Amino acid sequence: MAEGRNEEATRHFVEQMAMLFAEWGFPRMSARVLMTLMTTEEKGLTAGDLSQRLGASPAAVSGAVRHLQQAGLIAREPVPGSRSDLYLLPDDAWYLGTATKQSLFTQLIATTEKGIEPLGGPGTKAGARMTEMRDFFTFAHQEMEGALERWRTMRAQRTA
Repeated sequence: MAEGRNEEATRHFVEQMAMLFAEWGFPRMSARVLMTLMTTEEKGLTAGDLSQRLGASPAAVSGAVRHLQQAGLIAREPVPGSRSDLYLLPDDAWYLGTATKQSLFTQLIATTEKGIEPLGGPGTKAGARMTEMRDFFTFAHQEMEGALERWRTMRAQRTA
């Protein structure tokens, strides 16, 4: 245990963050697992460790780690000499998770574009809404690409 660490306050913090993420639409158990990994001093934790720390069922932890892996927010590595896996945060997990979501913007933009003409084009109310949606996500996608590039530069300078 790290000197000065307050385990009860840490558990409370994990739950507060999980509730905040849940309000944003993130699955609560996934948020609890993510914040538990963020706040641990260990390199990573096994599913059993996570289950014990969170007072959650192994099935709930399993679903959460699967979701977090798909989002690019956690990685899994085998524990030598064991059938267990260690779940850990990759370097720059937030960047990786955000970069992974960029492909969703591309898909959303392309699919929205395909829907404009069948709705009667941008001159109709529905077509105008879809055009606005497409344009917003195109803008957000471009801005996020720039933000990710600026982050890579800033992080490289910070760690140099």
